[in-house]
Amino acid sequence: MNIHDIRAHFPILNQQVNGNDLVYLDSAATSQKPLAVIEALSTYYKEYNSNVHRGVHTLGTKATDGYEGAREKVRRFINAKSMQEIIFTRGATTALNIVAQSYGLTNVKEGDEIVITYMEHHANVIPWQQVAKITGATLKYIPLQEDGTIALKDVEETVTSNTKIVSVMLVSNVLGTINPIKEITEIAHKNGAVMVVDGAQSTPHMKIDVRDLDCDFYAFSGHKMCGPTGIGVLYGKKQLLENMEPVEFGGEMIDFVGLQESTWKELPWKFEAGTPIIAGAIGLGAAIDFLEDIGLDAIEAHEHKLAQYALEQLSQIDGMTIYGPKHRAGLVTFNIDDVHPHDVATVLDAEGIAVRAGHHCAQPLMKWLKVSATARASFYLYNTEEEVDKLVAGIKKTKEYFSNV
Repeated sequence: MNIHDIRAHFPILNQQVNGNDLVYLDSAATSQKPLAVIEALSTYYKEYNSNVHRGVHTLGTKATDGYEGAREKVRRFINAKSMQEIIFTRGATTALNIVAQSYGLTNVKEGDEIVITYMEHHANVIPWQQVAKITGATLKYIPLQEDGTIALKDVEETVTSNTKIVSVMLVSNVLGTINPIKEITEIAHKNGAVMVVDGAQSTPHMKIDVRDLDCDFYAFSGHKMCGPTGIGVLYGKKQLLENMEPVEFGGEMIDFVGLQESTWKELPWKFEAGTPIIAGAIGLGAAIDFLEDIGLDAIEAHEHKLAQYALEQLSQIDGMTIYGPKHRAGLVTFNIDDVHPHDVATVLDAEGIAVRAGHHCAQPLMKWLKVSATARASFYLYNTEEEVDKLVAGIKKTKEYFSNV
């Protein structure tokens, strides 16, 4: 994995911000896009822009082939059994909402339990809060260990025979924790619950096999894995999806429309109402090709090395609090004593370094950490140790600046 060859695929990285070379450390929010993805989008719009499925003309056929071809790439990428199990959505948030509204509202009742964790992104909290409110179910939280990991004994104590849904992120967007999803799934299934996985922070960074995980639903977004914004995926086991009702209605998802009632298309199209996200799916397919050419194992190893290097360097700075376990995915979330995270991000931006500051759509976790906000540096396949060094130097400069204010 030659990092300099990889960086050459990302034109946005070759620029200056505030007079400094750009150091982009915000890939957990959204990744940058390689030329292959940009060109795939451009080619679609320039050469075969057309709606899919309905037309029999040449452009329509080519667009349909591109769209459905991307579905097959996704199926292979996560090792789903069938293309019918791959539903294109606007993103992981939409995918999780589909599960909550279609499966959750139908299969959860008063007295049942929904189980999540304190580390979940709001997209994996609020839909379940709404299901609990509407159905009268109880929303329960698996406690966290001191370092922000999950102990399986706590899962076993929290998930009961009354639990109908367990929904957990594979990788925390704040702590970098890599959760034992396969084992949590076994506990959920042992108690008769379905397992939902938020894969937004894991799918871009490690090899995913949904059949090995045995999860019932798996959601992820394209824009965090070198793909376009506005495209995501919901994987669901076929037998579950077949028994679920759509949450959007209109063209494309119907089989027959009568004056008083209608019937739906087969999977996956019954969940894809209206003109689908054609260009986004094609761009996502190009992103998958790009990532597979490099290799997910190589990407994961590179990010792990960067995260460990960053932990070593940042831990040597006085007044730093770093959150999360030692073994983690490719991000570091931190605070500097007596400096607000937004001020940290502002000073780093003046140095051309892009990091994220705030609650990271994880306010329950911020409450658990006893902070209102944190700063986060997140790494991807195009980042280097030299950029980590610039981050460290920028943080030292931030500390020095605010110590003199």
